[in-house]
Amino acid sequence: MTTAHDFSATAIDGAERALADYRGSVLLIVNTATQCGFTPQLTGLEELYKTYVDRGLVVLGFPCDQFGHQNPQDDEGTADFCQKNYGVTFPMFSQIEVNGDGAHPLYQWLKTEKGGLGPSAIKWNFTKFLVDADGQVVKRYGSTTKPEKIAADIEKLLPR
Repeated sequence: MTTAHDFSATAIDGAERALADYRGSVLLIVNTATQCGFTPQLTGLEELYKTYVDRGLVVLGFPCDQFGHQNPQDDEGTADFCQKNYGVTFPMFSQIEVNGDGAHPLYQWLKTEKGGLGPSAIKWNFTKFLVDADGQVVKRYGSTTKPEKIAADIEKLLPR
């Protein structure tokens, strides 16, 4: 696998989705959780999505329950929570693991592209990966980086 477009994942509605469907779009890939101190970042992620979707940004949310059992709902419950509490309209996927032997192949690849803590570790919820329109990882951001702080990097990758 050489680009993000080489992967697929199960959407939160249960449909299999090829990331190749997003070819030509800038992607912000985020491992989310509903009961985390960083969960309010969903508001900022949605704002980025609404601001830039017409220029080619797609935010992709991947719920994960590996950090302190902070995403205890099933997919339907996660989707409802995110929509009702944060107005999330960006694509969400079925809950995955981001670390360990069961880590989703996309996250295995993302971590090797931009290691951060090393290729084997996502430190916490709301780690963000910025991927260019060609499917290459440009930058990795930690949980504490607020979505609005990523806007300038996104702008550089989007057509004017």
